[in-house]
Amino acid sequence: MRVISGSAKGRQLKAVPGMGTRPTTDKVKEALFSMIGPYFEGGTVLDLFAGTGGLGIEALSRGMDRAIFVDLDYKSVETVKANLKAAGLAEQAEVYKNDAERALKTLAKRGASFDLVFLDPPYRLKHGDKLMERMDELNLLEDQAILVLEYESSFEYQDHFGRFRTIRKTDYGETGITIYVYDKDNRAESDLMEKEEQHHHGETT
Repeated sequence: MRVISGSAKGRQLKAVPGMGTRPTTDKVKEALFSMIGPYFEGGTVLDLFAGTGGLGIEALSRGMDRAIFVDLDYKSVETVKANLKAAGLAEQAEVYKNDAERALKTLAKRGASFDLVFLDPPYRLKHGDKLMERMDELNLLEDQAILVLEYESSFEYQDHFGRFRTIRKTDYGETGITIYVYDKDNRAESDLMEKEEQHHHGETT
């Protein structure tokens, strides 16, 4: 595993000891960043089930200003810190050992907000959409933020829910990836459409 492009290009990244995490392969990472970037002009990224920290580190290398990494596993947290150091990006990052839900609450209290979010929960947890809705409730997302959800490819998430809509969806073997955009004003718009529909419906009956 390595940093593919940007300021830390070519730096080697360590894997988390043991078999609990599935790092996103370099091939998938490359494809993913060509869809969402490939480069960024600043912004803040959240890597919520960070594992090795490979995705957040790649985003920093490609131009994001700041990154916050969260993982519940102590070994992951230590690996992320080592990888940030190896990539020369430790100054731009914060790493927390925490459960995803609790981390979101803490970040909201601090007034954090994100332009890019990576969500790669363990495959047995099918709650990526719930976490995204929680981020919306807690006001953690900038308008037009990009959220990248990774999951087992045999599982399907909805294309549109709440203020999130799919812009890309793709499978790489066992890994499914959906890229969502967060539309802050979407709700008002869809409510309006609903009212209009009801209005027309009322006229025709």
